Amino acid sequence: MSVSSRSASVVKRSIAFRYGAIALVLAIVATFSVRAALAAQNVNLLETGSSLLYPLFNLWVPVYTKANPSVRITTQSTGSGTGMSQAIEGIAQIGASDAFLSPAMMRIHPDMLNIPLAISMQMVNYNLPGLNNRHIKLSGPVLAGIYDGSIRMWNDKAIAAMNPGVNLPDHAIIPIHRTDGSGDTFIFTQYLSFSTPSWANQYSFGTTISWAPVPGELGAEGNPGMVTALQDNEYGIAYIGTSYQQAIQQHGLGIAMLKNRNGDYVLPSAMTAKAAAAQMVSKTPADERISLIFAPGPQSYPIINYEYALVKQRQPSAATAAALRNLFTWAISPNGGNAPHFMEQVHFVPLPSSVAKLSAAQIAKIQ
Repeated sequence: MSVSSRSASVVKRSIAFRYGAIALVLAIVATFSVRAALAAQNVNLLETGSSLLYPLFNLWVPVYTKANPSVRITTQSTGSGTGMSQAIEGIAQIGASDAFLSPAMMRIHPDMLNIPLAISMQMVNYNLPGLNNRHIKLSGPVLAGIYDGSIRMWNDKAIAAMNPGVNLPDHAIIPIHRTDGSGDTFIFTQYLSFSTPSWANQYSFGTTISWAPVPGELGAEGNPGMVTALQDNEYGIAYIGTSYQQAIQQHGLGIAMLKNRNGDYVLPSAMTAKAAAAQMVSKTPADERISLIFAPGPQSYPIINYEYALVKQRQPSAATAAALRNLFTWAISPNGGNAPHFMEQVHFVPLPSSVAKLSAAQIAKIQ
């Protein structure tokens, strides 16, 4: 082979090697790019807040993430107050709350959305030996008296007048309330405020309030803490979300009939919750911040409320925003999270279609 032929061959091999090396580098880059793109699709969401909404999220998450494996959802029962603050601060992507943000908070944080996901109820429960199988009748003014200390005994004339023929015990009442920032406290004290002007003037309502120093009173954290405190203290009374109704029944504790705006006594049930919702949903504004407490109507249960997801409109990434939109769209669907088999397990009521449309409009704002 001539020198010129050998030189040409070397040049060709050199060029081929260089192109091969370049191709290999491009292939490696492409592989990492694909992996990065796949990794970018994996989204971690933190839901924290309401202990009333917590059982429903724990029913939803395994079903939703099985169908959407790129989304990982962590749930924490920390109380609505913590859910609010962590959603506002960006610590959590979803702040679960039984309470909506106040007008003052919305002025400070106009980027926050208050999105109803379902309708819940709150029970008033008691531990009365021999009477837990009876539905004691109670009213807002009587409960206000129990929690402000003006009604101290179970056989007080105000309670006895509502329950003729019931042998009420001559024993001090032990009022149990939440110590954490709580949407349950928010809606319970709304019932007291809307039904009892004296309570409204002195204590009002909120996720936390300054409770009256009633002898024997007890504090507890979260709905599970309220159930335990009531179970452990005979003659106690407590307010507990209906997602814990199974626990109440399991421990043989009582469920009160509450006096509604029409003056009728009703139990918490899907029928009485829907009756109350029917009176209020047409009044729901576009931002969906509204109290459903103490609705009119003979069958209306007086303590129902929207269960809210508090979410920032502007998310840190397009992937997070898309994951939240998809999750909430599924959650409010009657074929998804609002399906009867989810709602019935926690004694919630699905969103009426008109409210679901308002929630969908808010969900679309998440970017």
